[in-house]
Amino acid sequence: MIHHLTGKLIEKHPTHVVMECAGVGYFVNISLNTFEALPNEEHLRILTYLQVREDAHILFGFYSPAEREIFKLLISVSGIGTSTARTMLSSMTPAQIRDAIAGENVPAIQSVKGIGAKTAQRVILDLRDKILKVYDLDEVSPESGNTNKEEALSALEVLGFARKGAEKTVDAVLRKDPALSVEGIIKSALKNL
Repeated sequence: MIHHLTGKLIEKHPTHVVMECAGVGYFVNISLNTFEALPNEEHLRILTYLQVREDAHILFGFYSPAEREIFKLLISVSGIGTSTARTMLSSMTPAQIRDAIAGENVPAIQSVKGIGAKTAQRVILDLRDKILKVYDLDEVSPESGNTNKEEALSALEVLGFARKGAEKTVDAVLRKDPALSVEGIIKSALKNL
């Protein structure tokens, strides 16, 4: 209903802004990502999403189209409301959320306050195909560009394991614990190969 607001920034806080447009002041809920991205200029444009409830009309604001798109995808998941989606966007950037969903990284999503293992798995299950389609991604390997992963794969190849099989095992290990050292990745992978 309300696509965006262009007007004068009256107040700026980590959780909300007040914008004046044609003499009307709008209270707009924002994430920390938007708060950090918003310039301290007097006149600006902010993208919005209007939630219409029986008891209230609540306006959410976004600095980038990508953040608004991720927000809409998140609230389409059963059990994720607007406040949880905003918390996720305050804890992670839209790109981090996109990569965590595409890479099936449950611990990353679960690291957000208020999200348990089942909800994190539901987010991935419901949104993975949409994320891959919307962002035109191929199957995503978790932690791509991870030097620890590459070193662990090289070591496993030297030990005589086929790269393809080793890579699947290493990806599964990294999904469980993305912060593992090279040695930790190798040890965990050897248990599963």
